[in-house]
Amino acid sequence: MAEEGQVISCHTIESWTEQLQKCNDSKKLVVVDFTASWCGPCRFITPILVEMAKKLTDVTFLKVDVDELKSVAEDWAVEAMPTFVFLKEGKIIDRVVGAKKEELQQTISKHMAAA
Repeated sequence: MAEEGQVISCHTIESWTEQLQKCNDSKKLVVVDFTASWCGPCRFITPILVEMAKKLTDVTFLKVDVDELKSVAEDWAVEAMPTFVFLKEGKIIDRVVGAKKEELQQTISKHMAAA
């Protein structure tokens, strides 16, 4: 799958590690979308995420398919899709489970304000 707007899809452990390293080096807020192709709510939230990514250029959006990168999903204790994990300087600062547009927007705003 190609890049969707500013949402960076990680298809290999290498690309995931590389993106994570880039994000850790920057001071930007990172939102990781753990998703699955078969997940209805994931498909619902994807265009919303893409819109957010276009507007919020100060935030890095990464996307991980849990079926492609099972070990990453396991490492990050992802048990439901979609799960959004928020990172700052390599540390997990928050998470939103489910396709909850308002909660996602509020959580992003909260952590951007704290920057």
